Amino acid sequence: MSERGICSRREADRYIADGRVRVDGEIADTLGVRVDPQSTIDLSREARQQSRRKVTVLFNKPIGVVSDAQDGYYRQASSLIGPSSRYRNDRFPLRFNNAHLQGLAPAGRLDIESQGLLVLTQDGRIAKQLIGPDSMIDKEYLARICGVLDGDKLDRLRFGLELDGRALKRAEVNQINDQQLRITLTEGRKRQIRRMCAEVGLEVTGLKRVRIGRVRLGGLPEGQWRYLSPREQF
Repeated sequence: MSERGICSRREADRYIADGRVRVDGEIADTLGVRVDPQSTIDLSREARQQSRRKVTVLFNKPIGVVSDAQDGYYRQASSLIGPSSRYRNDRFPLRFNNAHLQGLAPAGRLDIESQGLLVLTQDGRIAKQLIGPDSMIDKEYLARICGVLDGDKLDRLRFGLELDGRALKRAEVNQINDQQLRITLTEGRKRQIRRMCAEVGLEVTGLKRVRIGRVRLGGLPEGQWRYLSPREQF
């Protein structure tokens, strides 16, 4: 079910346990069973409605906030999602509900020293789309740098670097001025941009993510969030 994009693995386990999944018309009641690739898999009406109610939010993460719960000392992004921090110009007419916080998790990361667009979602399909092993959705960053920048360093940033013994995918790197780069990646290694720049003798002194796929940070203020509307797609 996860591979077909019907729902996440966790959701599939719950729906199967509740008897809400049919395979070729028969109720599936055993977890982890492999089915024929040509089989028809259907969710009950209640499960489909529950799936449709899942929300995704866009958050402008400030510096000093962590994406997930791995470091309990710092504030988590999810803890800052609430009615008081919702962007007042959010055009999606959905009333905030505390149920929207249940299972809301970041689909991707921004390190504590970085800021900008962070996606948090209840929808496993969106998480898989953004951070699944086959994801090709690009992410755009503005990097403020310190150091001498020349054409050779730009070329190496674009292609040819390795991290942890593995070659990096080709990146789009454009110089805005002597202290700023626009970098677009289709992968997300840990602290990748900072480490890429260090490899060519540059120090990143500021990093902001401004776009994920077709969704831009836009005018969303720092520390505030809004809902991803049904019309928006990554």
